[in-house]
Amino acid sequence: MIQIWVDADACPKVIKDVLFRAADRTAMPITLVANQPLKTPPSKFIRSLQVAAGFDVADNAIVHRCEKGDLVITADIPLAAQVIEKGAFALNPRGERYTPDTIRERLNMRDFIDTLRSSGIQTGGPNVLNQRNRQQFANELDKWLQQVKRS
Repeated sequence: MIQIWVDADACPKVIKDVLFRAADRTAMPITLVANQPLKTPPSKFIRSLQVAAGFDVADNAIVHRCEKGDLVITADIPLAAQVIEKGAFALNPRGERYTPDTIRERLNMRDFIDTLRSSGIQTGGPNVLNQRNRQQFANELDKWLQQVKRS
């Protein structure tokens, strides 16, 4: 059964709220994976999975459990690359849908930024999530849900 997996430790609340509404509206199962307890609204379509604390424990749980055709919500580029390799789809909280072509470019950019940081250059963080990002996310989520419905 197709479902949505959420890398929930770093997923913004407003994005989770969009996902919660979509789960109930479309009867799409959603699992939030985190290494801390999560509050979720009462719904038969929404569940949370708490994993042990540790580097990449939640990511590994998602990679292990997701299946071809599932959607993974994450801003973690290496996690997105792994789930795409398994045949799942990946969407970040800003509404960027990763593809096999774009994920390579994103991995290269991530590695480049890591190299800059390790040499002492301050690179800053991502911009604040804005209304346009939230709308882009909701639009991409709806596109994916429509694809699933048709197939």
